[in-house]
Amino acid sequence: MEAVAKLNNCPTSPRKMRLVVDLIRGERVEKALSILKFTNKEAAIRVEKLLLSAIKNWESKNEGARPEESQLFVKTVMVDGGRQLKRLRPAPQGRGYRIRKRSNHVTLIVDSKNTETQN
Repeated sequence: MEAVAKLNNCPTSPRKMRLVVDLIRGERVEKALSILKFTNKEAAIRVEKLLLSAIKNWESKNEGARPEESQLFVKTVMVDGGRQLKRLRPAPQGRGYRIRKRSNHVTLIVDSKNTETQN
């Protein structure tokens, strides 16, 4: 049984978020949490909270089952571009340079390996 957690309009560029997300894709949940804890990027803090939320969502779907015994792993993680805030920065000779402040959407799916062997 898989559980989903989503983070919408996170004010980090999708490229920076993908660097962190690629570290945990396909890993077991315990290992992914330790990787995120010791990754020195701001996006790692947000992804760690999202992973904890996905684990809680899995626990609420599977009452009585413990995540340690069911071998939870990160099944899929997707980072999509969110909305862009467009700003103007003053430039020389009366011009204005356009600044795009990017955001992203992260979707994280957690699944247990025990359900895959039963199917």
